Amino acid sequence: MKIAAHTLGCKLNYAETSDLLRRFSTLGHTIVDFHQAVDLYIINTCTVTAVAEKKCRTIIRQAHRLNPDAQIAVIGCFAQVAAADIERIPGVTLVLGNDRKHLLPEIVGTLPASGGNPGNQQSNICTAPDGQQTDTTNEKDLQDFQDLAKRETGGDMPKFPLQYSSGDRTRTFFKIQDGCDYFCTYCAIPFARGRSRSATIEETLCMARRIADEGAKEVVLTGVNTGTFGQQHGERFVDLLRGLDAVEGIERYRISSIEPNLLTDDIIDFVAHSRAFLPHFHIPLQAGSDHVLQLMHRRYHTALYRSKLLRIKEVMPDACIAADIMAGFNGENEEEFAKVLSFIDSLPISYLHVFTYSDRPGTAALRLGEKVPVPVRHEHTHRLLELSERKHNEFIQSQIGKERPVLWESKHVDMTMEGWTDNYIRVSRPYDASMVNAVEPVLLTAENILRQEM
Repeated sequence: MKIAAHTLGCKLNYAETSDLLRRFSTLGHTIVDFHQAVDLYIINTCTVTAVAEKKCRTIIRQAHRLNPDAQIAVIGCFAQVAAADIERIPGVTLVLGNDRKHLLPEIVGTLPASGGNPGNQQSNICTAPDGQQTDTTNEKDLQDFQDLAKRETGGDMPKFPLQYSSGDRTRTFFKIQDGCDYFCTYCAIPFARGRSRSATIEETLCMARRIADEGAKEVVLTGVNTGTFGQQHGERFVDLLRGLDAVEGIERYRISSIEPNLLTDDIIDFVAHSRAFLPHFHIPLQAGSDHVLQLMHRRYHTALYRSKLLRIKEVMPDACIAADIMAGFNGENEEEFAKVLSFIDSLPISYLHVFTYSDRPGTAALRLGEKVPVPVRHEHTHRLLELSERKHNEFIQSQIGKERPVLWESKHVDMTMEGWTDNYIRVSRPYDASMVNAVEPVLLTAENILRQEM
């Protein structure tokens, strides 16, 4: 069977999709580019914004046009919260929620060649009158996943599906945590992915050693709320970091994102003096106004956020610090937005990931505060993007003339190759096959730094 996949959303989704494709390949299926006509399209979806959901629908329709006879499996967060809507899109034959999508290779084996109801449907899968299947679980029950990894490896792996991306010799996205207990008022992710959960430290280290054996030099730790790792086991995230730092063969780690209230001084100090953890932090801010943070039910205030960034810069002066920021949330009038701009401008932030607020069905934000008109939301987004570009340019300028270690990647264009510094600056050099997946000290100049859209 020919199979193609398209992933929307976060690095966590990419790790999960890659894991599925690796298992399909092991079963003898052929993995090809998504823009080809295939037997099965897999679409791993996102529900973080209305724009993300619109993209999901567009990709589903694109797949159906490419091959109207193909199976289309829609999985992930949007599938979890909007299964009934997805079922109505022409071409969709299978909808799997977040604690069932890892069963896709097994379920596909029961599907007929061109859609319809499988002969051996599982009892917890609903089959629609037109032959579609839907399998989702109430978010309150999204606690553990079926023990698929244990069955695959003879019983020595955990119940939590420790998944990682493959196909890139240089970098791997490693899923170490899933779900969230925070229920911020704007966010649908706890309804899509359930409560926070993870494997144990030892189980996670076991998978890290497997990743090291496959040769990837850099590992990005991914999760929904990564800093809550291990809580149900009585373990701490910082102790996982210490264990990972000792895994031989992995030269670099990045923490994809961590909440400011979970970024302890112990973690910051450990990263500053560790062997392999890089001076690169992604710390969600979401709002630069205490009033709006309170409406969002975020678990910190601006003073705490500032203290975390200053602590990082104290022990790692060249660290790259990224922040998520939401534009146009309820209550963000011009006075509050002026506070946001002033606050961000005063911080040692290297760049922003800017999102425009959109109402999510079922979230508490629908009942909170004064709504910001949509045109104003977009105007705030534009101004934040301008601020981000200025911040990033200032960070780049601060690094010119300094030497930083660069991990070179395999892809190359026009006889040049690219790589990332430890503090997340994109650079290039003349192509040299012997340098692929190697770390090299590089003097940063205006000529070898590549300006990229962050």
